[in-house]
Amino acid sequence: MDIKDLFLTPIYLLFIYAVAFMINNRIRNKVIRPYFIPALNVKIIGAIALGLIYQFYYYGGDTYNYFKDSKVIWEAFLDSPFKAISIIFTDRQYDPSIYEYVRRIYFYVDPNSFHVVRLSGFFGLFTFHTYSLIAIFFAITCFSGMWALYKVFYDLYPHLHKKLAYAIFFIPSVFFWGSGLLKDTITLGALGWMFHAFYFGIIKRQHIVTNIVVMFVAILVVQGIKVYILLCFLPAAFFWIFMEYRARIRSGLLRFITLPIVIAISIPISYRAITKITEENTRYQLDNITATTKTTAEWLRTVGTNQGGSVYSLGEFDGTWTNMISKAPVAINVSLYRPYLWEARNPVMILSALEAAFFLFLTVRIFLQIKLSRLFHILTSQPILLFCIIFALTFSFAVGVSSYNFGTLVRYKIPMMPFFLSALYIIQSQAIKKKKKKRRDPFMAAQPNNVVATT
Repeated sequence: MDIKDLFLTPIYLLFIYAVAFMINNRIRNKVIRPYFIPALNVKIIGAIALGLIYQFYYYGGDTYNYFKDSKVIWEAFLDSPFKAISIIFTDRQYDPSIYEYVRRIYFYVDPNSFHVVRLSGFFGLFTFHTYSLIAIFFAITCFSGMWALYKVFYDLYPHLHKKLAYAIFFIPSVFFWGSGLLKDTITLGALGWMFHAFYFGIIKRQHIVTNIVVMFVAILVVQGIKVYILLCFLPAAFFWIFMEYRARIRSGLLRFITLPIVIAISIPISYRAITKITEENTRYQLDNITATTKTTAEWLRTVGTNQGGSVYSLGEFDGTWTNMISKAPVAINVSLYRPYLWEARNPVMILSALEAAFFLFLTVRIFLQIKLSRLFHILTSQPILLFCIIFALTFSFAVGVSSYNFGTLVRYKIPMMPFFLSALYIIQSQAIKKKKKKRRDPFMAAQPNNVVATT
């Protein structure tokens, strides 16, 4: 950041908030309207704070590498706007006219990272390539997806609007790591739009064509940057679809019988979809995932020896599926409930540890409040809860088994956090609702005494 950031950022923010308040005033639902501006605020604050942390605490990092690479696009624009547009929109095809620029882009050889450079370069064209403004536009892009995500949960559970707003907008790690000039910001926003389009287009069948187009674009964005998010999303989505059709069966016995059938159908469809998606990305092909995980784990363990308490271990990997799957319980626990408070070694880890402790507290409290049979009924009767749990657990396993560093893990796990916390709040509300119903039912309360009197 430099003097340009200090001068231009306030000017742009005046325009951004003028538009934001206009949009806010047009939100017809008075219940969710109060969350719009505060949620936008934390995203913008997160974008600026992340840049400051990387500049004065980490002294560099991915966000500044993306910014540095996108500066080449800005220089190309000053030379010829057509060259800049060609770099942004062409699919890494050889073009002699832009070679002198792309050869200076470090991430040009990495398609996943180059997508972030492209978007940074695009926003740079309208912000005089100012870091804080590019980061803010990244945050706004993500915020649009998070707002779309919130509208889905509110549509299903309007009485939980406050808790759901916290789960989606105000988890500190999510609005911090999911707001800056990073891959996580773009994929998180795209995930929100993908979820929104899936729910309203496929489940509710509203504006089907528009929602399918939005979902297709969001899928391309996620696939292009972090395909493993999509690999965790698809099985949960297919399962949700089949559970919706299962819920229409009136017979309780028939619904129970069809549950294993639903699972049996969802698994091969998910497998086929995942195989198709990963055809061009050999790293994430199912046949190579175990080898990739083993190599990554060994490399991170080697690098992590110099990082002290930020490293965690799941044991040895031998590169087989059975060995990797055996790590699932520990890997999921790492993603959801670690670092523990006593494992925190720096300010970033302390924040993550506090969030993990809250997740653990809420989970334990739910298990103390609800019997397993009741919990099973809640999950199977509300497909969105199954979606959230399946997505959260598979995603937690994926990042937990491959990160081996709490500093990296806190960034990687943010896509699942809003879904998992929302699911916990919804399940908790169902338990409280059940208890209140029992207390308020006069027949249930009076029945034992009446029986004795009659006898």
